[in-house]
Amino acid sequence: MAKRKPSKTKVTRESPASPSARLDAFIAKYSPDVAAQGRRALAKLRRLVPGAVQLVYDNYNFLVVGFCPSERASEAVLSLVFAPRWISICFIRGKGLPDPNGLLRGSGNQVRSVRLESPKDLDASAVRALIEEALARASVPIDRSARARLVIRSTSAKQRPRRPA
Repeated sequence: MAKRKPSKTKVTRESPASPSARLDAFIAKYSPDVAAQGRRALAKLRRLVPGAVQLVYDNYNFLVVGFCPSERASEAVLSLVFAPRWISICFIRGKGLPDPNGLLRGSGNQVRSVRLESPKDLDASAVRALIEEALARASVPIDRSARARLVIRSTSAKQRPRRPA
């Protein structure tokens, strides 16, 4: 039987062991107001999209939590984006979503977003309609009866400041 090599992974304060603890550490980099709003918005989205695999990217510009049916980022339906001054919900294939209230921002080939004034915006019928329509149009549906999972996909060593100057 082959001898097992010792793990080179170290658990430090900068790299907590659990994905949940790591996400909390990423959120803590933001101002108290943005962090609190983001946590509440994330809790609401988790209730609205049960069973989703949540892929976390703490990248150069933003902290992003994508809601997906699997660990394939290409299947993501929507994401919660933490910016230094606000929280947004992004619809990955938002270009064709019906938006009678004119909430969607963006002019790219695919992604559209809604900047949230507060997590309560996720309770608005117009925002809920966008979320439900995006979920209904997903190429791979999210199994709402599945157990939700949190996966840290990447962390950029170099990042823009998470708090406004």
